[in-house]
Amino acid sequence: MNFYGLFAGAAALCIIGLFHPIVIKGEYHFGKKIWPLCLVCGIAFLAGACLVSNLYVSILMGITGSSCLWSIKELFEQEKRVERGWFPKKEK
Repeated sequence: MNFYGLFAGAAALCIIGLFHPIVIKGEYHFGKKIWPLCLVCGIAFLAGACLVSNLYVSILMGITGSSCLWSIKELFEQEKRVERGWFPKKEK
């Protein structure tokens, strides 16, 4: 039996679930100006996913890299959600 798909699905669920609070806290503390960090990390993880030989590590790195890149969009969306009052705004 082949369990790669189950592993990838469970890993994606966990990693995406982990990135949800990271985006919220990151936008709260630093604003959307941290998007370049997400870009660099995303590219690094995706490059690493292409270079490692272990399939499981490659899957984890690919999902993490894609989640980092998706977080860029979510940072800008989170700023809009804060403006709408859905999330608390940090007082300066």
